[in-house]
Amino acid sequence: MSISRLYSACGRAASTASRAASSVTFAALALTAGCTLVASAPALAAQPASATAPVAVTDLAGRTVRVPVAEPQRILLGESRLLSAVALLEGQKPLARIVGWQGDLPLMDPQTYDAYAQKFPEIKTIPLIGKATEDSISDEKALSLKPDLAIFSLGGHGPSRYNALVKQLEATGTTVVFIDFRLHPLQNTLPSIELLGAVLHREQQANAYVQFYQQHLARVQNVVNRVPEAQRPKVFVDLLAGVWDAGCCHTAGNGNFGEFVQAAGGRNIAQGLVPGVLGDISMEQVIAAQPDVYIATGSRTKPGLASLRAGALTSGHDARASLAQLIARPGFDTIKAIHDGNAHGISHNYYDSPYNILAIEAFAKWFYPKQFADLDVHATQADLYKRFLAVPPQGTEWVDTPLAQAALQASH
Repeated sequence: MSISRLYSACGRAASTASRAASSVTFAALALTAGCTLVASAPALAAQPASATAPVAVTDLAGRTVRVPVAEPQRILLGESRLLSAVALLEGQKPLARIVGWQGDLPLMDPQTYDAYAQKFPEIKTIPLIGKATEDSISDEKALSLKPDLAIFSLGGHGPSRYNALVKQLEATGTTVVFIDFRLHPLQNTLPSIELLGAVLHREQQANAYVQFYQQHLARVQNVVNRVPEAQRPKVFVDLLAGVWDAGCCHTAGNGNFGEFVQAAGGRNIAQGLVPGVLGDISMEQVIAAQPDVYIATGSRTKPGLASLRAGALTSGHDARASLAQLIARPGFDTIKAIHDGNAHGISHNYYDSPYNILAIEAFAKWFYPKQFADLDVHATQADLYKRFLAVPPQGTEWVDTPLAQAALQASH
């Protein structure tokens, strides 16, 4: 079985398994052991390519999709943040085939948008089919762009599985595929990359990233898999810390950042408190859980609001200062991890990105600093960007420690 067929089969089996059991446990076994469930998983509906016959693949929504042999030339993205995935496979021309997308990238991650605009100013001329919500999408505008391939996300702000636009596009001959880096990233990142490799005719690039990801994940899990469950640190992830009207605390339960915690050998305190992928817990629940590690996520700060600044075009000083202001909020020193000085920050954008292996490595170093003393996450990042991306890293994506002086000033 080819790598593409193997991982697509894994993704389909994992999607079924995750409805009945822990998706992270399955994914860790599948990715590090070559997907042991392949033998029992449904075979990927794929046919040998010929000069005229299309190939059938299965997307992350479980849909059988007929992919024309001809390379697509007009690509429509649901969310523009899916650029992160397309860019992995498109080399030095990440925008060349994109004819339209939603406006979520400039609205929700303006730093990354601006970083791309510095090298590719044409990004500002890509037509928008909507803003940053599914109900803002103009079906008429999307159809007028005449895409031959549309890439949507299984969960998020773009067209959903049963959006009428899906059938309208398919009726015009457009191939529509769904991928997932947001709901269950550990089990679905590699199947999504392999699917994109097939439909974009970038199989070689996809396979290269699969191998890169596998190698780095295996390095982490070869260490953490030897740590008994009772000895693993308890971790609290404060998603978009400080920006919610309700205060504390929005977090990940069974999916999303919660899967990164488990992959890196931690125990997510919200897993038993949040029944779904994302949800809210109270400050009292966080304090009672006594987490050993506190991780805030964020992207940009606003005047008068304590929140994490991280991501492209962000200095290390600003990122560490913003983390210090966050943990200095009244009452937060009663959280065990913050009281003990074990607080960290990371870009929120990893919540929906195929680059999430960087988040897993960063978490591993925070959880087990001695065991991973020689793990250089910045070197992993540099290698990833050099090998696969046209725009180099330009900012601070994670914060190991807060800025002590900023914490002192914020407390007065």
